[in-house]
Amino acid sequence: MTPEYPFDEAATARVVVDDTGTLVDWNEGARTLLGWSPAEVVGRPAGDLLADGPLPLPVMGRWDGTVTLRHRDGRAVPVWLLAHRRPPHDDAPGRWLVVAPLPDAPRPADDLLTTAALLQSPCAIAVYDERLRLVRINAAMARAIGLPEERVRGLRPSEIGGRPQSTDLERHMLRVLATGRAQDVQTYTRSGGEARAHAWLARLAPVTDAEGRVRGVCLSAHDFTDNYLARERLRLVNEASVRIGTTLDVTRTAQELADVCVPALADFVSVDLLEPQDGGEPPTRFSAPVGLRRCAHRSITPGEPEAVAKPGEVQEYPAGSPQADSLLAGRTTVGSVRQGRLDDWLAQDAPRHARVREIGIHSTMSVPIRARGTTLGVAVLTRFRRPDPFTPDDVLLAEEITARAAVCIDNARRFSRERETALALQRSLLPRTLPRTAAVDAASRYLPASRAGVGGDWFDVIPLSGMRVAMVVGDVVGSGVQASATMGRLRTAVRTLADIDLAPDELLTHLDDLVVRLSEEAAGGEGGSPGEVGASCLYAVYDPVSRRCTMAGADHPSPVLLRPGGVPREVELPPGPPLGVGGLPFESTELELPEGSVLAFYTDGLLDCGERGPAVGRRRLTEALAAFSGSLDETCDRVLHALLPVGNAADDVALLLARTRGLPASQVATWDIPSDPALVAPIRKQVVDQLARWELSEASFTTELVVSELVTNAIRYGSHPIRLRLIHDAETLICEVSDTSHTAPHLRRAKTWDEGGRGLLLVAQLTQRWGSRHTGDGKTIWAELTLLDQE
Repeated sequence: MTPEYPFDEAATARVVVDDTGTLVDWNEGARTLLGWSPAEVVGRPAGDLLADGPLPLPVMGRWDGTVTLRHRDGRAVPVWLLAHRRPPHDDAPGRWLVVAPLPDAPRPADDLLTTAALLQSPCAIAVYDERLRLVRINAAMARAIGLPEERVRGLRPSEIGGRPQSTDLERHMLRVLATGRAQDVQTYTRSGGEARAHAWLARLAPVTDAEGRVRGVCLSAHDFTDNYLARERLRLVNEASVRIGTTLDVTRTAQELADVCVPALADFVSVDLLEPQDGGEPPTRFSAPVGLRRCAHRSITPGEPEAVAKPGEVQEYPAGSPQADSLLAGRTTVGSVRQGRLDDWLAQDAPRHARVREIGIHSTMSVPIRARGTTLGVAVLTRFRRPDPFTPDDVLLAEEITARAAVCIDNARRFSRERETALALQRSLLPRTLPRTAAVDAASRYLPASRAGVGGDWFDVIPLSGMRVAMVVGDVVGSGVQASATMGRLRTAVRTLADIDLAPDELLTHLDDLVVRLSEEAAGGEGGSPGEVGASCLYAVYDPVSRRCTMAGADHPSPVLLRPGGVPREVELPPGPPLGVGGLPFESTELELPEGSVLAFYTDGLLDCGERGPAVGRRRLTEALAAFSGSLDETCDRVLHALLPVGNAADDVALLLARTRGLPASQVATWDIPSDPALVAPIRKQVVDQLARWELSEASFTTELVVSELVTNAIRYGSHPIRLRLIHDAETLICEVSDTSHTAPHLRRAKTWDEGGRGLLLVAQLTQRWGSRHTGDGKTIWAELTLLDQE
């Protein structure tokens, strides 16, 4: 008996042997086992007590085994020994502690301790029978579920918990019953007996009888909430470092801050920034009320119903509001609606007070956004669906994430201010919005290079006649204002050439001639050599009626095609020389695309980012496109996030996604026109009947006049065969007349005494637009009528 162990030690034989093999301690249990008194053995070699050779103790660690020892009365006693090595410490020599349990020592009451272990264990324990009906729980489990054992005995896990997590747990328990193998299940939930959510590790083990048959399941639940929350905080901080600051755009960075915090830390997050003063810097001193511009917000509820302010809107926040109090105090403030800490502010803002009561907001946390000693704004985190109030750990986590975001916002603000003039030029030359067409749904993204240099990447979507559409993406060699100017000239040239309906290979040939001339001008004006201006380009034309796409490229990355239900594949495009070489041919290829196919056009800056090569970038691109969920904008963001994870592209990036649409055959009507002018009247009658079937009779008068003029001109001046085609969608009706003559008509004004010459003038006056395009076997005259005015 010692102060450290105030109980009888006689139940264990315990001796200590030093490194020389000498016995230095001998207790009463050892005397009971072998009969020797401490005075008789202490100080003697331990080997004197061995009956069958030396004890094989290792140099370090632990040893166990059965050895034969000499009893004081001379008989040999086999004993199982457990030996522990104690290394030298504080000038004390190393020693071995050797113990052995005594066979005749009193044993504890097994039944008493077994029952107590179940009922009094700090670990929550429950035992279920072979029907998964509760048999027994201990006090810890009763506290966890908030119900006494006598109330829940006989219930299933899903009936006791009543939550989806309880149903999942029951499924795992059924698997344990069926397989007889233990399982571990992790869950984070709030049970009926808990004031807040906890993380539980449920260990499910089969309960077997003497024959090994599974008779039930034992569930022991271990609360590891602190470890779980610590891991979640670390994961969130790591996610914030990846997701925040992908671009040098202030609004985008603020939105990324809000996106990271919802739902991991709050149910609704708003990011408001201070209005810059003259010179573009935020104010260094401010007082209530504080003017803040809503830069971004995010909610777990679709539509953000909690938001009172809209993005871009400036609001005044008076003293007592979370925003003003946090900014004026220069630190994070936590407010509770239930404790009345926000009553003064809400009393001054009736719409906000009504919104708070309607949604059930109960806690707010306001974190100043500060970077490099400058206050930029404030992030307000709100909870209404999560019942837990904000904790000190939540405050630290929010401050860590906001501090990271603040640096990114400040970087974006500084770079944006310095590059504003250069980027204004670049963006003014790119399409502000993509046109709505009946052929494709399109979405695009343009990311400038992380450096201040202005690049020459561009893209465009150009409506063509016959409801076709042209898609183009290109990249001018070099950077700076000259590259942007060249890009603007090429984009204008492409639109001009597209208006005359050139085939993709012919368009690139004309564009190549233009780049050659630009290069010669640059060489002559600056004393340089030809070839200083160069570019790559990809031009594609899609027809929603035939669902065929023709494309040609000039040293540009091939697009990636994702057919419905298929996997993304790179289009096999004939290689073409870069623009500006001159004299080399371009080849086109034609694809048949099912409706809903997605084409991804991009510039090489998307693939050649960072230290990875184009092959890795192309693989990541196809992986991102493979996860296409229906939204082109989401897919654009996913592609950029997958290929540009930190927003540090060394080159400009242009991305254009187009999802094809098809016009059903029911919206297209075609007639072969006989060569007799007298049969124009029956053709007009057929057109009127067709419009009636399409329920477009309001457009019959105008369409009849247009058809009559175009068909009559084709019969008189064109070559057979002649074909009339009508195409319509919800907004436009198109009339096309095709023949095999390559002579295009010209609009002219007839003189007073002329008998003819007024047909095309009449067509131009009656239609929204008209024109002609050359085909492989002739030409097509077309005219578009808007249907919106007919309603």
